[in-house]
Amino acid sequence: MSEFWLISVPGDKTNLTALERMNTVTTKASLSANSKFVIPDLKVGTLDALIGLSDDLGKLDVFAEGIIKKIAQYIGEIMDDAAEKAQENLLANGVDLLSYLARFEWDMAKYPIKQPLKILTDSLSKQMTQIDTDLKLRAQTYNNIKGNLQSLERKTVGNLLTRTLADIVNKEDFVLNSEYLITLLVVVPKSSYNAWQKTYELLSDMVVPRSTKLIAEDAEGGLFTVTLFRKVIDDFKMKARENKFMVREFFFNEKELQSEKDEIIRLEADKKQQYGPLLRWLKVNFSEAFIAWTHIKALRVFVESVLRYGLPVNFHAMILQPNKKSMKRLRDVLNALFRHLDEAAAANMKDVNMDIPGLQLNTQEYYPYVCFKIDLTSLDFES
Repeated sequence: MSEFWLISVPGDKTNLTALERMNTVTTKASLSANSKFVIPDLKVGTLDALIGLSDDLGKLDVFAEGIIKKIAQYIGEIMDDAAEKAQENLLANGVDLLSYLARFEWDMAKYPIKQPLKILTDSLSKQMTQIDTDLKLRAQTYNNIKGNLQSLERKTVGNLLTRTLADIVNKEDFVLNSEYLITLLVVVPKSSYNAWQKTYELLSDMVVPRSTKLIAEDAEGGLFTVTLFRKVIDDFKMKARENKFMVREFFFNEKELQSEKDEIIRLEADKKQQYGPLLRWLKVNFSEAFIAWTHIKALRVFVESVLRYGLPVNFHAMILQPNKKSMKRLRDVLNALFRHLDEAAAANMKDVNMDIPGLQLNTQEYYPYVCFKIDLTSLDFES
């Protein structure tokens, strides 16, 4: 996805002419795609209130952007990183994000403009906090199911020495409920099959003749049964180990094995049942969060424009989608056209953008005109 620049300049004739010039130059040189960004007449309040709101909105902006990224990343995660399909779920008001931004309209129903700016900001903050809280709870529930299922599924892979045997062994493979006899499971390397067949009866006294059977194989070896008297288990294990035959610590318990199978089935069903509603919630709340975030950006532009350009409120906002390869040139064009708004800022642009080791600069860059970035690049699963 793209990066957008949300800018504003005073709405007097001189600056509107400069905006027209900007549109002409950037269109001809393919520097950016530009659209009007209409912000309604909002209640201004006092200067002190605006200064406080400027700081609050900056923090809320960062918070909201973080939530949007979390939702987008989680959509990609639960869809197993199917980039193309995951991307299709990142919509705002039913349209793609680029279209929504280019045709932005203030939502009068959700955010009534007759309310003070502080009330609007608090409403947006509560909305984002609620989405964040709900996301954590829903993600925790789904992740617990997914994690438990993956833990059980991991047991079904690996070699015959370590993997679960619930889906391999059967009741018929064992001598059960005998006071004297017991059936053991032995992992034998493939290269030692013949040796096993020739020697297993001799590894200890009291091994039942012809009691071995191959019940499973993997790339490394096979799983054999062998029946013997309980009192020679330790001796048999020791002799088997000396011959590189590994006895698995396994005793057949039908209830436990069935319980393990049932748990996998239950978790698979729970995961499937949770998936649809969770994805729908993520889609809906990504849209809600993105719309809210865009309104937060609009509020920032409004507050900053009033603070920078003064009263009465008279500014014109535009949203620019820069060509990735021409960002520096576009910035130069904007600075040339609007440097008169703040000569000192324009003169110091190079100093502000210098990379000076050890110097921490403001995260919000300062330009002669009001400018806020909307960076969507982190929402691109295919980047």
